[in-house]
Amino acid sequence: MTDVVRQKMNQDIIDEFRANGGKVGGQFAGHELLLLTTTGAHSGEPRTWPLGFYIDDDRWVVFAANGGRPNRPGWYYNLVAHPEATVEVGTETLPVQAVVTTGAERERLWVRSVEAFPFIADFQAKVPWKIPVITLSRNAN
Repeated sequence: MTDVVRQKMNQDIIDEFRANGGKVGGQFAGHELLLLTTTGAHSGEPRTWPLGFYIDDDRWVVFAANGGRPNRPGWYYNLVAHPEATVEVGTETLPVQAVVTTGAERERLWVRSVEAFPFIADFQAKVPWKIPVITLSRNAN
């Protein structure tokens, strides 16, 4: 899949999500998605990405697998540069603080991530680096 096709597919998912109160159909029907809006690491422009997630305590957990491609997704680099972001979940839009987990916390959340999304184990097998696991916590500001 080319980058142009992937961007079009993501935009279609974003549009459907927003038009249907956070629900999408097709291959994502029945799966929980959030929209993550980051600030571009270099451009400073807002960038929105549809992502699968699960909840750990009061945090959303996402992983930067990029489908097992050899590079991490752009949103990961955006969050590293600018950890304050926005999530849309259902009809709510909330400011969040992103944390790239490390050590025992990352390992614990990785196990939960594979349980929630078994296919990411296949993605991990394709890349020589550990797939980042990121928590998104509501920002009090």
